[in-house]
Amino acid sequence: MLENRIYNFSAGPSMLPEEVLLKAQKDMLNYNGSGMSVMEMSHRSKVYDKIICDAQENLRKVLSIPDNYKVLFLQGGATGMFTAIPLNLARTGSADYIVTGNFSGGAFKEAKKYLKEARCAGTTESENFTRIPNQDELDLNPDADYVHICENNTIFGTKWHTLPETGNVPLVADMSSCILSEPVDVSKYGVIYGGAQKNMAPAGFAVVIIRDDLLGNASDLCPKIWNFTVQADKNSMLNTPPTYPIYICNLVLEWILNDIGGLENMKKRNVEKASLLYDYLESTDFYKSAVQKDSRSIMNVTFRTGDDELDKKFVAESVEHGFTNLKGHRLVGGMRASIYNAMPREGVEALIEFMKEFEKNNK
Repeated sequence: MLENRIYNFSAGPSMLPEEVLLKAQKDMLNYNGSGMSVMEMSHRSKVYDKIICDAQENLRKVLSIPDNYKVLFLQGGATGMFTAIPLNLARTGSADYIVTGNFSGGAFKEAKKYLKEARCAGTTESENFTRIPNQDELDLNPDADYVHICENNTIFGTKWHTLPETGNVPLVADMSSCILSEPVDVSKYGVIYGGAQKNMAPAGFAVVIIRDDLLGNASDLCPKIWNFTVQADKNSMLNTPPTYPIYICNLVLEWILNDIGGLENMKKRNVEKASLLYDYLESTDFYKSAVQKDSRSIMNVTFRTGDDELDKKFVAESVEHGFTNLKGHRLVGGMRASIYNAMPREGVEALIEFMKEFEKNNK
């Protein structure tokens, strides 16, 4: 860690790799001999066209995206895509949503505004979203236009480790908080989308990876800026895109490719970090994790002491020890450590040492 940097466990916007920040700092005033910052650059210039094309191509390399998928960089974040998905994919007006937390619930609620039939095909809400539903708990419509899931639930700390079987119905996945954390078989999905501010870039855009055969079905109600077919034809530059976050995204992708060595190595790093923290939680009865073991996220680890006042004390003292953003979401309470790609192993080890000390002093 660079001097005066703290361990930031924010759920997003989150830590960025120091190597990326240093490269951006170096290029800030004069990118690649252009005499200007990327923030000042025309998105129609040849210099910027190369940046966005490189970002698209590097994302294809990192995720091994098949040729029959388009890569889009769109404004509005994942929340914007809650609207864009039904407006682009609804051929018959029926879709299934599996609700496993706040964001999948938000997507479901938004879809109800635009679809003739938005169905909740499964949920674990009655268990406070402490696990992912099993296949036999799902009520899927074989004639639906698509099935929607949120693959990693940032707030509750759960993850789909086995995808739902949807037959010929396209699977649509919000991967905001797990994209680029491990290898993905893109061919299993009709659409992958996600906000950039967890593992990809600063806040400001969403990536959409869409299979070619799903293009061309946009509703007349769909705003042109979120029409996937229009944006694919315009290479995500119908209007001025979020130029600087896309530039940072390309630097992050280069870091994954060149410094990390790809997503297999990234997964190994992330599993090791998460295992350290979960193994410690299993070793003590002072802290408790409500998430069932087979549903645990390796990106967002939620835990609590069982005493709300003690949880508040933990969060307050963590700041004094060089940590930030460990307070759990208001829907869950307790604590949450978001350990995305850029969080070093040393940050998790330091957190565990603090947790041990706090336990010793507060038993």
